[in-house]
Amino acid sequence: MGTTMRKKTQVSFVIRDEEERRHKNGVSSLQLDPIQGRLYSAGRDGIIRVWHTGGGTQDRYIQSMEHHTDWVNDIVLCCGGKNLISASSDTTVKVWNAPKGFCMSTLRTHKDYVRTLAYAKDKEQVASAGLDRAIFLWDVNTLTALTASNNTVTTSSLVGNKESIYSLAMNPPGTILVSGSTEKVLRVWDPRNCSRLMKLKGHSDNVKALVVSRDGSQCVSGSSDGTIKLWLLSQQRCVSTIRVHSEAVWALLATENFTHIISGGRDRLVIITELRNPDNFMIVCEETAPILKLCFTADQQGVWVATSHSDIRCWKLPPLNSLNSDMYNQNNYNTNNVYQTQPLHNIVGGKAIKHYTVLNDKRHILTKDTTNNVVLYDVLKASKVEELGEVDYEEELKKRFKMVYVPNWFNVDLKTGMLTIHLGQDETDCFSAWVSAKEAGLTTENDQKVNFGALLLQALLEHWNHPNRVNEAGQKVIGNNFFSVPLHTPLIFSEVGGRTLYRLQVGDAGGETEGNLLLETVPSWVVDVAIEMAAPKLNKLPFYLLPHSTCQSKQDRQKKDRLVANDFIQCRKVAEHVVEKIVGGGDVNGTNAGKSEESTNDSPEERVELLCCDQVLDPNMDLRTVRHFIWKSNVEFTLHYRVLKQ
Repeated sequence: MGTTMRKKTQVSFVIRDEEERRHKNGVSSLQLDPIQGRLYSAGRDGIIRVWHTGGGTQDRYIQSMEHHTDWVNDIVLCCGGKNLISASSDTTVKVWNAPKGFCMSTLRTHKDYVRTLAYAKDKEQVASAGLDRAIFLWDVNTLTALTASNNTVTTSSLVGNKESIYSLAMNPPGTILVSGSTEKVLRVWDPRNCSRLMKLKGHSDNVKALVVSRDGSQCVSGSSDGTIKLWLLSQQRCVSTIRVHSEAVWALLATENFTHIISGGRDRLVIITELRNPDNFMIVCEETAPILKLCFTADQQGVWVATSHSDIRCWKLPPLNSLNSDMYNQNNYNTNNVYQTQPLHNIVGGKAIKHYTVLNDKRHILTKDTTNNVVLYDVLKASKVEELGEVDYEEELKKRFKMVYVPNWFNVDLKTGMLTIHLGQDETDCFSAWVSAKEAGLTTENDQKVNFGALLLQALLEHWNHPNRVNEAGQKVIGNNFFSVPLHTPLIFSEVGGRTLYRLQVGDAGGETEGNLLLETVPSWVVDVAIEMAAPKLNKLPFYLLPHSTCQSKQDRQKKDRLVANDFIQCRKVAEHVVEKIVGGGDVNGTNAGKSEESTNDSPEERVELLCCDQVLDPNMDLRTVRHFIWKSNVEFTLHYRVLKQ
């Protein structure tokens, strides 16, 4: 049996292509390796991608780095490009081999979303922070020595933040660390001894971006209040407030000598400003979406820009001595004042799913993406069924509507721009959907009843070499008898509403290491059904069965017998019950009377019809569909029967 978990565990998987070469959602962070000519981008689809930055029009994609299960919020490149550290909303910090693209270890110290990282290059130290208000300091050389099985590490922490932290900055020598938060203040520490140095007030909203000068004497902050502030840390005061943006400032980049600042944010503008003379500034470009991150090109004559859209663009910067405040007027902005209207390079992003509808069969999902393309997916087989193109979404829904009701058995999440399906036993029980295998198109032979959730879990874990995977005859049982899911499907075990416990691809479950980790992670309710092939409980539906008013006696109206049946039972079966147990070949009261020889050859639905709310029911309709579409009430579910032939 599986290990009993302290908290409820849910099983999730992502329906996606085998290789996702394009970001499906916004890009949160960028890092450049100028020596190798590689750009690393952190995606809201949970994937870090690597790109060529050289000239030419060739495909820039190099590889994907996958291990996170939620947005990757920030990344830093360390050790001269050998390692990458990432921070994610899955509450983890991960250490990567950057050139080869594999995850070396996972740090689970944070208790909530990890939003930001800072890097002290000279001493190879990284700081991480997020919504749990904690700041942790990590020695990179220690982190890179960790392994997947040995990832215990001692860390220093900086405490004192009262609200969620959204920005961090450290100078290269690691003598100053600054944090920004929804507390609207900057807090400054000495990371060498973890001592608090000062708290700086001045912003009126969340501090979303920070940069610190190399000597640690100056700091620039960008805030959701729309301002940029220059602080002299030695004097503990703000010396300049820069108002070149009309909305929130979310990204900052400082030139090496700290004379100019490049900024971006909600207003979609990239602006370069002279720090000592803020009247000298210029709009570099206007992006297509709010700006989340900026990164210099190798020669620092251009800037890579990441936004809440999936494209990444590179823009040429103006010569620093050419800045002129006349180029831009906030009260009379027009695109003629922009330095560049076309990017130097454009890494084209992919399409994110923005809208979905679960069809009535509770198996297929119709989606619409950011380019209005409509796609049909099969949840049961974890695969794409058909790309329909730019068709009318509502018309497609009408076309695919079926008068059938199946209970909800999964939840859908679009946070990453892809379909993530959650299976659990909380509000939505993944074992609630029993259907006919024949009607579901799984077989053309017998009318076997199958459970969608059980079949899917069996397919997701069919490659796991669990020691209990044998039947009563001692034979090894693998998966279900109907279908498999794609081997590249990401499979995720996590606490309900909480942190990820384990992520792997379906096809990797047969590995020895993966198998051992699954033994530690998979809950018993999954093992029972997916490995030991225990049948989930059937859903029972109570109802009352009465003669119709047209054939009721006074005595009949006073009788109210309560029956219980499986919710997927068809009306035909109820008609059989009426013929065999109630009518009995006699009158509607079951009294024995003669019946014609002809009537004995009639099917039950030819002898009796069922009604609900005075609507004659299709013999093929099941009870749960009748209750959902026709009864539509929370009061006691009642059916009536009317005898057509004795």
